[in-house]
Amino acid sequence: MPRFGLCCKFAEEPIRFRMLTAAHAGRMGRRAARTRLADIARDNAGALEGAIRYCHDHGIGAFRVNSQVLPLATHPACGYRIRDLPGGRGIEDQFRNCGRVARRLKMRLSFHPDQFILLNSPSADIHQRSLAELEYQAEVAGWIGADVINLHGGGAYGDKVTALQRLVRNIRTLPSSIRSRLTLENDDRVYTPSDLLPVCRETGTPLVYDVHHHRCLPDELSVEEATRQAMQTWKREPIFHVSSPIHGWKRPPFRPHHDYISIKDFPSCWRTLDITIEVEAKAKEKAVLKLLADLKTAS
Repeated sequence: MPRFGLCCKFAEEPIRFRMLTAAHAGRMGRRAARTRLADIARDNAGALEGAIRYCHDHGIGAFRVNSQVLPLATHPACGYRIRDLPGGRGIEDQFRNCGRVARRLKMRLSFHPDQFILLNSPSADIHQRSLAELEYQAEVAGWIGADVINLHGGGAYGDKVTALQRLVRNIRTLPSSIRSRLTLENDDRVYTPSDLLPVCRETGTPLVYDVHHHRCLPDELSVEEATRQAMQTWKREPIFHVSSPIHGWKRPPFRPHHDYISIKDFPSCWRTLDITIEVEAKAKEKAVLKLLADLKTAS
């Protein structure tokens, strides 16, 4: 049976992850900025433990961790390693404790880096910055036991075939800490499941199947067949994504997410699968709990 995942933050629960902008950090001075970043990182570790415990207590089996749980960690001017911060070793221990709590409660954790992470960019600079961000997220993933760092395929750059070949080459050069966690997701503008499945098979990278994206950018595969083929790319429990369009399917735009999930958008073939389904909806925990209730009523 599926388990369901909450993505990054809460709509109503008093669990908050703090941020800091580079502009604000730059005005503070280096020492003051690092003190502030340490405070934020410490608070975010506490928030992560709170998120894990909330999800467990409410029947939610997975949590996607905000990519900026350590704000500005890879910023060219403000970046840092955790042990560069005041009390950094203790902060790392807090995150490691989150991993222990997650394992004890059987809570699955994942990351989904921001759109600027592009493994198939022809720009050497963008590629290096993407690698730095992935290395940071893989380090935190190691502390907390997250087994997935999920990326979209990237851009087409005017030549989709060449861009996908470059993606394959670059995946093969990744360090094991990243590659062992890397997954690819079909998107709603460039790469369909059919585009990415050959890359996944060639590199041993699992496909995170996003059914909403597939409906926005269809290919020759049905939802059922895309589900089957995506499942075959995984050697552990698959992660899939579900969401509903903001105005339904009768009126565009179709890409923006609704506050909740329409039960009609939930693939019936997923109901009995042993998978993690991350719920991408603006109402966050309220949407996950409503979907759980709706599925129970409809069964």
